[in-house]
Amino acid sequence: MSSPSVVPMFVAGRWSEPRVERFGKVFNPSTGQVQAQVPLCGPAEVDLAVQAAAAALPAWAETPAVERAQVLFRFREILERHAEDLAKIVTREHGKTLAESRASVQRGIEMVEFACGIPSLLMGQTLPNIASGVDCETVRHPVGVCVGITPFNFPAMVPLWMFPVALACGNTFVLKPSEKVPLSAVRLGELLAECKVPAGVFNIVHGGKDCVDALLNHPLVNAISFVGSTAIAKYVYETGTRNGKRVQAAGGAKNHLIVMPDADLDQTAKAIQAAAFGCAGERCMAGSIAVPVGSIADRLVESVCEKAAAMSVGPTDGAATFDMGPLISREHLDKVTSYLDVGKKEGATLALDGRKAGKGDGFWVGPSVLDRVTPTMRVAKEEIFGPVLSVVRASTLDDALAIGRNCPYGNGASIFTRSGYAARQFKQHFNAGMIGINVGVPAPMAWFPFTGWNQSFFGDLHIQGIEGVHFYTRQKMTMTRWFASAQDSHHDPIWKG
Repeated sequence: MSSPSVVPMFVAGRWSEPRVERFGKVFNPSTGQVQAQVPLCGPAEVDLAVQAAAAALPAWAETPAVERAQVLFRFREILERHAEDLAKIVTREHGKTLAESRASVQRGIEMVEFACGIPSLLMGQTLPNIASGVDCETVRHPVGVCVGITPFNFPAMVPLWMFPVALACGNTFVLKPSEKVPLSAVRLGELLAECKVPAGVFNIVHGGKDCVDALLNHPLVNAISFVGSTAIAKYVYETGTRNGKRVQAAGGAKNHLIVMPDADLDQTAKAIQAAAFGCAGERCMAGSIAVPVGSIADRLVESVCEKAAAMSVGPTDGAATFDMGPLISREHLDKVTSYLDVGKKEGATLALDGRKAGKGDGFWVGPSVLDRVTPTMRVAKEEIFGPVLSVVRASTLDDALAIGRNCPYGNGASIFTRSGYAARQFKQHFNAGMIGINVGVPAPMAWFPFTGWNQSFFGDLHIQGIEGVHFYTRQKMTMTRWFASAQDSHHDPIWKG
């Protein structure tokens, strides 16, 4: 058996295997087998990538916005042609079902479509004669060399949240994908390279903390986009801003699903099943806490457990079709399953135990439900990032809203109800940035920002939508005055008395 191939880095338009001493393993989570080795790059490799991006910046920034958009139109077309291939790569290195991978690739393509229209969003504002004989205008300019540090859970979609918008705005880019799932990023780089992107405009480096630190501290990096856990998001934000960089850092979550007594039970249980156990719970928009209000609690738990127990769990990289795939790694599997014991020890009831799901050497755990959880338990406070649903019962809507106010996170939350009043109260008062009303996963489409609050986001301008465009640009204001004659120049029309 041949040794696993080495994942290449992409710098200045060339693929190469960096000469590093340390490598990580890229697993196929469905089999537990190593499929590639990823180089753990350090400051030297990071410097090569950043220097390449910096060298390419002046010419790319001066490239007309319409021509930059044409590159992205080509990229969108080639992504459509290779979407199935890309989805299979996502499944092999992450473990998602193929249907989930296809959907994530499609959401990424939507971001490219959004980026194709960015020239219209780069237009500035003008006001002639803002003072006597003085015209004023604003123009958006690129920020500079931008960095994307992306997580393991969406190997293609999250990078596509970032670099198409950054490139359309005239920036150059260095992508550092998760070392657990670098193969999708490499494929994106290969497809983008076919679209006549100038060398150095887009680059890829691989690695762990040393690589991240080198990017955060590099003097030529101007902006950093990050998606990952809250602890690292906070670290990236604090380190990057301390070094004078613009940073948007999306962190973890503990998303609440409030169920009112008047909710359609079957539809709600299906929505909670998808929100809690879709993508094996490995997403920051997963519904991880169900909050049934009043008399619906017992029936809801019974219905969710019945539907979840019927889900098939198995290898996603073969011909068979399963409802849920494996977790990303053995270490993460051990962490997720340990929370089931933690919940029981703290007094919760294990209503559904998924630890016997799956077969073979993959990283298996099935849907699991912990009932009668209280807000002070670890399973209610800590992000598990797996297919574990905690049920926290509430007596009233006000009690349910209070539970949300005490949560340190604030990514998303949903309510299931037929009551317009309850929906309005929830929409107005729940402490989260993305709200769903009878929608289990209120993740925004490309044209709207991913608006996490509290410890779920660090920064001012969010990823996606017009906020993404504003993050990757900075405004320049120009005031212009032309004199009719030399006699007109003796006074200041702006600061006149």
